[in-house]
Amino acid sequence: MSGTAPQDDDLLKRHDAAEADPITFSYKKPEGVNAGKGFVTLGRKDIVRGAVQVVKKHGGENNLHYHTTSASFWMVLKGRVRFYGPGDVLIGEFGPHEGTITPRYARYWFENVGDEDLEILQVSAFSEGAKTSGRTDVSEQRFKVATAERFEAAKLSERMKT
Repeated sequence: MSGTAPQDDDLLKRHDAAEADPITFSYKKPEGVNAGKGFVTLGRKDIVRGAVQVVKKHGGENNLHYHTTSASFWMVLKGRVRFYGPGDVLIGEFGPHEGTITPRYARYWFENVGDEDLEILQVSAFSEGAKTSGRTDVSEQRFKVATAERFEAAKLSERMKT
């Protein structure tokens, strides 16, 4: 083919490995999120992860923090959210199909400001080889992240059928 670089064996192996293991998903809000916040993991591959956070009114707010190994793209699916920076300076208030991007090391926190559960899509890009987001708290947690309910999209799909 004209206009394409010659392909070596290593590159072909990478193509084969990547193309043999695609991730597909669908999202439906889980029933019975009993904690202040729930996470629905849509999928993760080496440098990207997709999740939906379900944040209850007055209960799932987080604290000022930053991530050393990931940046996130946020888009509201349902509800309203306010993102804040240091000193509670407003970054923005967003409704459905609006959002923001939080770069690595940017300090932020957010809260549900709507009249319903907030459903917000988070797509994170990770530094090569990072296993975690490198979350670093700047202030005390308002909501203990470790207490959030976790749902896998595939398991959730099975639960919804029963």
